[in-house]
Amino acid sequence: MRLALYQPDIAQNTGTILRLAACLDTPVDVIGPTGFDISDRALKRAALDYLPHVRIDRHESFASFMTARNTANPASGRLVLLTSHAATPHFQFEFASTDTLLLGRESAGCPAHVHDSADARIRIPMRTGLRSLNIAVAAAIALSEALRQTSGFPASAPVPLSQT
Repeated sequence: MRLALYQPDIAQNTGTILRLAACLDTPVDVIGPTGFDISDRALKRAALDYLPHVRIDRHESFASFMTARNTANPASGRLVLLTSHAATPHFQFEFASTDTLLLGRESAGCPAHVHDSADARIRIPMRTGLRSLNIAVAAAIALSEALRQTSGFPASAPVPLSQT
């Protein structure tokens, strides 16, 4: 499972998503150009001390991202776009452990050619009349469901039961 961010605009949202990815052991692709400095120094400011715990692959463009996907792993999984324009709710979609969940830019989503490149499109059902969720919240909802379906949550130490 992977997350991919298409031309993110807001460093703080990207930082939150990187912290999510670190905690859930999920690699992240950042597809440029971004609306902010994407250097390690700038990301450290947004992702705090979680940055060393997440694998980030940076791509100059969507074309370079697609080339890297096909070159690095010719059998790479599906590209699953989260979009408010999809018909399939995220909880009705059958995720695979090799999927990459693609989130669009905060200000504009993804252009038509990115939609056309996706293998699947899913949406998070929301109340009518509201435009969208924060991108980091959407990433957490979709990734959580994908990891639940694929038993992909990282192993963690058991929490001891407190005695009363």
